Amino acid sequence: MSEGSSQLEIPFALVVRAPDEPGILHKLTGVIFEHRANITYIDISERRGGECSIYFELEELSSPEVLVEDLRALPIVREVERAPSFAKVYGKRIIVIGGGAQVGQVVVGAVAEADRHNIRGERISVDTIPLVGEENLAAAVRAVARLPRAVALVLAGALMGGDVAEAVYEIRERGIIVLSLNMAGSVPEAADLVVTDPVQCGVMAVMAVSSSARFDINRQRGRRY
Repeated sequence: MSEGSSQLEIPFALVVRAPDEPGILHKLTGVIFEHRANITYIDISERRGGECSIYFELEELSSPEVLVEDLRALPIVREVERAPSFAKVYGKRIIVIGGGAQVGQVVVGAVAEADRHNIRGERISVDTIPLVGEENLAAAVRAVARLPRAVALVLAGALMGGDVAEAVYEIRERGIIVLSLNMAGSVPEAADLVVTDPVQCGVMAVMAVSSSARFDINRQRGRRY
């Protein structure tokens, strides 16, 4: 089984509605610290009317209900509700970057294969952004390592190299699986796996990260299909 195929840990998640002002995170995380919970992810959204929603994912929490009540007791808190975590709802993320037409074909294969796994209870989602230009592509590749739950990247295009290839090496060192279409440039040499057909490349990306597929990226590295 490859490194991308392990199950994601499902954290405890909650949403806090509070004023959108300085110091709010400090007060909320102070309560979380008192419960010795580890914050693994945080996001601030729905900023309107002077308020915002703050989403937390937590681990090592011994008494979730007590934490919820302690947060509700804060004068700044408008509302606290438990929520399904992003890991439970969206699962592992495959990112597809590159030229528009080829990106679209990769997504066709990835979504079709992900559908088979998700019907059985697994969760794999596919995100995409069509981009051109070495600087834009290299920045997007490096950003994949910072995306929550991103486990694999597919690069789809006719020519990629230079700093894009350097970025591929960097994110592979950080545990991201990288697949590339068979294209000109140095990116195919930098990728874990090269696939000529874009639809098949999308399928293989999902197989590489699935916890149920019989596909080991460690045995496929360096191959071209």
